[in-house]
Amino acid sequence: MGVSQELRRFGHHLILGISGTTLSDDDKRALTELKPIGVIFFAKNFLDGTPYQVWLESFKDLNSQIRKYTERDSMFISLDHEGGRVIRTPLPITRFPHALLLRSHAREVAKATAVELKSLGINLSWAPVADIFSHPNNPVIGPRAFGNTPETVTQGARDYYFGLQESGIIGCAKHFPGHGDTSNDSHIELPILNLTLEDLRLRELIPFRALIEVQIPLIMTVHILFPKIDPDVPATLSQAILKTILREELGFEGVVVSDDLDMKAISEMFMKAGTVARSLHAGCDLFIISRNINSSSIERTYQIAEDFADSLTNGSLDESVVEAARERIEKLLAVTPQYPIHALDKEILLQHAQLAIASSYS
Repeated sequence: MGVSQELRRFGHHLILGISGTTLSDDDKRALTELKPIGVIFFAKNFLDGTPYQVWLESFKDLNSQIRKYTERDSMFISLDHEGGRVIRTPLPITRFPHALLLRSHAREVAKATAVELKSLGINLSWAPVADIFSHPNNPVIGPRAFGNTPETVTQGARDYYFGLQESGIIGCAKHFPGHGDTSNDSHIELPILNLTLEDLRLRELIPFRALIEVQIPLIMTVHILFPKIDPDVPATLSQAILKTILREELGFEGVVVSDDLDMKAISEMFMKAGTVARSLHAGCDLFIISRNINSSSIERTYQIAEDFADSLTNGSLDESVVEAARERIEKLLAVTPQYPIHALDKEILLQHAQLAIASSYS
């Protein structure tokens, strides 16, 4: 039985995780049938404990297989690569410190990071974090943030974005409208934040506004419920947050991407019919399904894709909304470079190691 056109259309809105260092049958099936517009890599996609040349060659093979099965020349090849504890790659890729420690080094570190990402064929980094480390017991953001005030975060996130941009990597501000004030981890449960819109304007929105002003092309949503702004659904599904605040008030015209749909905060919602349509109507364009949390099965990905297809067929998902989202994504993909994978000279890596040490001392 062939794959429906509507099901395949979901691939234009999908960043998919791959199961390991080689493609499984499930991976091949999804890449062939859904043809995702991008992939997201994790530590499990790199051979660990092997020499640089060995794991790099393996990763190069994996990438060429992905392009073969999707039949896409242009794709978003992405990685969560913030530094600190959010690094997926084996050595000798540099371990830069947490964002909180970078301060005056943020731009320089981002440029060095971008050079290394390009050598891995990566063109999209899920960074910078624009959250403010305002809650001391925050289990998910903490030192991933550039600071604990809007001013320090704005400065650090902007500098980091400029560094990525100057070296040819697409950046993404996350997690809108802010994950810094929670004491819950959205990977495990749905956090609730009792902030008003005015509270957000005075703090959380300030770094995002600054990044929008310098035309950051992507913003990632957060799986948090803000009952004083939208009591019904978390930000990823909220028209009040994505359409009214992000698109209309802040004037963002780029691509809105969901945080991982496998995260516990939202995973069950996306198993209910009509959820993906609701998120698109709210203002989300692109969806990450990492298959990295709780070994998410490929069937889950298909269930969301089928919900998308059914919603298009029964008319509950507006064709014009899907087309507008696709146009934003295609416009970004058209200016996203595609990089060959190659080994870096030892001299470059030594310079980067010295920069990592220097930025740890600041």
